[in-house]
Amino acid sequence: LDIIMPQHPQIYAEKVTEQQVEQLLQAAVMAPSAQNRQPWHFIVCDDKTLFQQFQQIHPYSKMLDEAPLLIVVCGDTQQQAGPQFYLEDCAAATENILLAAHALGLGACWLGLPPNSERQAQVQQLFRMPEHIKPFCGIALGVPANSRRGQKESWMDLSTKIFGSLRQCLRQGG
Repeated sequence: LDIIMPQHPQIYAEKVTEQQVEQLLQAAVMAPSAQNRQPWHFIVCDDKTLFQQFQQIHPYSKMLDEAPLLIVVCGDTQQQAGPQFYLEDCAAATENILLAAHALGLGACWLGLPPNSERQAQVQQLFRMPEHIKPFCGIALGVPANSRRGQKESWMDLSTKIFGSLRQCLRQGG
């Protein structure tokens, strides 16, 4: 479970290499999607001016002060399998990027953009996306200057999250 343990990188110290970016994007496009439509697009940005403008739009993106890279995951509404399907498809691609980042020793932070929101529209405008391309999230990336890796995380009591017959099955041991 080490790959999914929270890492909490504090500061991004070094640039992400082109090879690492390519590996992150390769992981992203290997994600499952409805009807294998793969309705995603990716913007790879290292422009600090755009970072500052993104921060004006997204109130929880302070880490872009230090992060050397931002990937914006976008969904194509003309390519999706059904209404709003790009949301699930882009979530799968985003998770693959986050897992790949961890495997590469990178720190990453998912910066969500609520669908059909003013924030989403502002990011769409910032990156000059056509109407059918919707920004799903940003991912701040970099090599962490430090990490809390190895610190024991407190695990949630799963019995509060499991309902019905599965809970009874777990209690009975089978």
